Amino acid sequence: MLWHPLFCCKLEVLTIAKLDHQLNEEIRDKELRVIGSDGAQLGIMSAAQANALAEEQGMDLVKISPNATPPVCKIMDYSKFCFDQKKREKEAKKNQRVVEIKEIRMSPSIDTNDFNTKVKAALKFLSDGNRVKVSVRFRGREMAHTNLGEKLLMDFAAACAEIASMEKNPKLEGRFMAMFLTPKNSK
Repeated sequence: MLWHPLFCCKLEVLTIAKLDHQLNEEIRDKELRVIGSDGAQLGIMSAAQANALAEEQGMDLVKISPNATPPVCKIMDYSKFCFDQKKREKEAKKNQRVVEIKEIRMSPSIDTNDFNTKVKAALKFLSDGNRVKVSVRFRGREMAHTNLGEKLLMDFAAACAEIASMEKNPKLEGRFMAMFLTPKNSK
């Protein structure tokens, strides 16, 4: 708590971020298993001895495994460790690819040219590496002829068979019958 001179009230100081690891003097355990900066086991010693050893080398003592008995600490350059960690996370994020699900809707009474246009769109989506959900919407009396929609979806899957495989067979969900196609050569 701090007193502010102008406002005559207490201000609380909040820490915004807490470090994941305990460092140097924050480590208060009686015994520690210490690992050197080169990865060699230095044995079990007190926290004061381990701190002195780390200071002697100009590095930090970092608690790696707090739940072990005794806790495991490593002598390392903590700022370099954090930098490398952030760099690795950034690299992993850069290489990550999000697969989207594109949807194509049709009606059971679709004409052949419209059908071919929808197939071309699906082939484009699949070649980009996205999954495609193909659905047929039934309206009114069309619900009595769901077999036409199923045949239409199977023809659609056959038209895309070169670069796609059917992940889920056509399934009726309410007034929609849907199936999923995935690219064969997943990137």
